[in-house]
Amino acid sequence: MIDDPPTPTTDRGPNEGQHENTQAPAPKSQAASSQPQAARKTVKRSYSGKKETMNGPLYMQASNNVVIVRRLKRNGDGAIKQLTRWFVENQIGFSFNLLALLFLAHGIPRARSHTIKYFTLSYYNPQSGMYGIGWDDYYLTTFCVILFTLLRASVMEYVLAPFAKSQGVSKRKDITRFSEQAWLLMYYTVFWTLGVYIYVNSPHYLNLHELWTSWPSREITGVMKGYMIAQLAFWVQQILVINIEERRKDHWQMFAHHIVTNALIFASYRYGHTRVGNLILVLMDVVDLFFPLAKCLKYLGYNTLCDVMFGLFMVSWFIARHVLYVWVCWSVYAHSPIMPTGCFSGPENNRSGPLAPPTTKGSWYLLEPLWDSEGLVCYDEKVKWIFLSMLLFLQALTIMWFTLIIQLAVKVLRGGSAEDPRSDDEGEDMEDEEEYVYEEAQPLEEEVGVEAIDLKNWERRTGVKRPATTATGVSLPGHSDRKELLGRIGCEKQVD
Repeated sequence: MIDDPPTPTTDRGPNEGQHENTQAPAPKSQAASSQPQAARKTVKRSYSGKKETMNGPLYMQASNNVVIVRRLKRNGDGAIKQLTRWFVENQIGFSFNLLALLFLAHGIPRARSHTIKYFTLSYYNPQSGMYGIGWDDYYLTTFCVILFTLLRASVMEYVLAPFAKSQGVSKRKDITRFSEQAWLLMYYTVFWTLGVYIYVNSPHYLNLHELWTSWPSREITGVMKGYMIAQLAFWVQQILVINIEERRKDHWQMFAHHIVTNALIFASYRYGHTRVGNLILVLMDVVDLFFPLAKCLKYLGYNTLCDVMFGLFMVSWFIARHVLYVWVCWSVYAHSPIMPTGCFSGPENNRSGPLAPPTTKGSWYLLEPLWDSEGLVCYDEKVKWIFLSMLLFLQALTIMWFTLIIQLAVKVLRGGSAEDPRSDDEGEDMEDEEEYVYEEAQPLEEEVGVEAIDLKNWERRTGVKRPATTATGVSLPGHSDRKELLGRIGCEKQVD
């Protein structure tokens, strides 16, 4: 007899070895009622704690008399989703090409007066040795955003991810998360150290009153200017990152945090409150040294060190963000009135004021420093409460996150491990399967002739060899083995 084509089997959950043979396709009378083209529907998968495994790494499997087709999951892929996916996959090349074009343009003598703004600090005053502020600063900000994008993607792809693999991290999501946290650790190590250097060598070191004594100066040192521009560029790039990459559970809280942080950095820079801006960044950034390090240790498998680092992270969070940070907020409320009340205008070397706030502009005059570096810059109760409200909003977010930290600390004390409750890693055991959807496909009915059946090709695909001599057991005159095979495989074309 001719051997039947092998029927695929599917695992039956935890009872391995129990398989159900797939039956042949329906007869023609039944198949004729189906649509001529393949109909597909999504098969819902049940998560019973253990991932269901298909029989072999095939894209098509037969289960319960149907054909299951596995394809990549693409739910609701609009133009924006496709664009963000393209950018994530090509951010290294895209950023590199932008910077390469900028450097090439800088080589053109006529363009150099414009391109130089992307590489250097603007508004240098040789008389004072200080730097002013203005719109040209955002050329350098743009350059830093692109540079951070290139550095982050390149370091993660070619340095951090290979290092994680070499240390035994195997899951794709763990490698990605490790690379993200290691990059943040590198960034904060550099810029927290720079921020502390500026703070220690400034008049406001350990003196909250000095946060307000220099106002309304419109010039700052080169180090402070570069520090503030780089921090602004980093947080602008962070807004881009959280919107194009895989989202966490607290995406919208993080998005609001990043928006307010950018607003505070930008407003403090334009309003001349860089001293208090520097102090707040130092207090916020120190916490982000411990947390990424704890996460990296977790992904590398050093759970004990991770728990210890998490304890240090928790202590630093409470002291920096709920004690010292609140102290600075109190200084905004209590000490900022030592600044002269009223408005000032003009450049640093020709400043006039204090002037009475304009009565014809409503409250819009408060926004004038954001776009006019020589226009009115004012201090009054409205300005104080605008800044204080944004600072207290950040404090409310950190309190919310601190409650999650306390819950995690209780879990650690009870014998659990320090895992980020904001993470989306709880689905890691099924990460590979979650990237696919399974569809039920009906067979495509097609009228074919006997000669259209390529038995040799079927033998190559199935690995089944036909015997040299065959006996069907039911020999009908005029019927060949090829005709019998058609009947066995359910061919809809009946052969006379």
